[in-house]
Amino acid sequence: MGKVSKSRSLFAAGVMALAAPTAFGALYEENFDVDNTANWTVNDGGTTDILADFFYDYSAIGVPSAGGGTTTGLKMTANNVDGVFGGFSVSPNGQSFTGDYTVSFQMWQNYVGPLGAGGSGTTQLSMMGIGTAGNVPVVPGNPNDSLMFGVTLDGGSSVDYRVYSSAATTGYVDGDPIFAAAGTGNRNGSHSYYAGFGGDSAPGDQVTAFPGQTGVTDAGEIAFAWRDVVIDVSGGIATWSIDGLVIATVDTGTVTLGGSNILFGHHDTNNSSSSDPNDSLLNVTLIDNIVVTPEPASLALLALGGVTMLRRRR
Repeated sequence: MGKVSKSRSLFAAGVMALAAPTAFGALYEENFDVDNTANWTVNDGGTTDILADFFYDYSAIGVPSAGGGTTTGLKMTANNVDGVFGGFSVSPNGQSFTGDYTVSFQMWQNYVGPLGAGGSGTTQLSMMGIGTAGNVPVVPGNPNDSLMFGVTLDGGSSVDYRVYSSAATTGYVDGDPIFAAAGTGNRNGSHSYYAGFGGDSAPGDQVTAFPGQTGVTDAGEIAFAWRDVVIDVSGGIATWSIDGLVIATVDTGTVTLGGSNILFGHHDTNNSSSSDPNDSLLNVTLIDNIVVTPEPASLALLALGGVTMLRRRR
């Protein structure tokens, strides 16, 4: 077999890097396997009680590992006591992402049963977003600092899939072009576009510990399963998808962003609290395995840059 040129070997190395972006060129990673609470800022909306735990063992409520390893992640919940519409956001300290990049993570939504109908006070919102300064609360009605995406825990709203920005502080409406992928642009989880979600039951260990967690999720609900969530920013377009299904696409040039950090959050959409004694355990958003990577084109440039440097050193 003939010799393989050094330049060809370097090119192959670049291709391998493209195939494994989390191992090469990751801009940020957080798997919550150690207690990094000090590396995060909690931005409290100040209207109701909140809880953010950055080293929460979610096996305590029977949730399996998101990646086959540890069972620690970010837990968020709100309005379990005060009975006031409100919530909060969190951001990693000192992070800044510009140009073309992808934010990917795993999310588990949990709520008080019975599943499907939902128990007491279960219509709450899991949130995620980009373009924040990282030091101000980003919540519905006050998302001017970022582009924020949200989805209800229980599919119990007429607006289960939501997007907020400086151009739509109370949320983009049905039929808006940003929801074009959904055909009619319907944001209700009962729409056929979201029918691939649903039919999930609570983990067996959760049912054992909390016998009221019976039933299965309705069509269109993403709760009670680890979901792969992606916010892809490319060419000034931010695309939000869940398990590969595009939910919304926003031109970032049409909104005002307060910074370049990312955010996660939890918000209660009602001004009342759950009467269930386990609400702070079960009405929660769990986040794990956050990775921010440059777009493939950017990775290619990084790989080619490495090839150029090595060639110059020959």
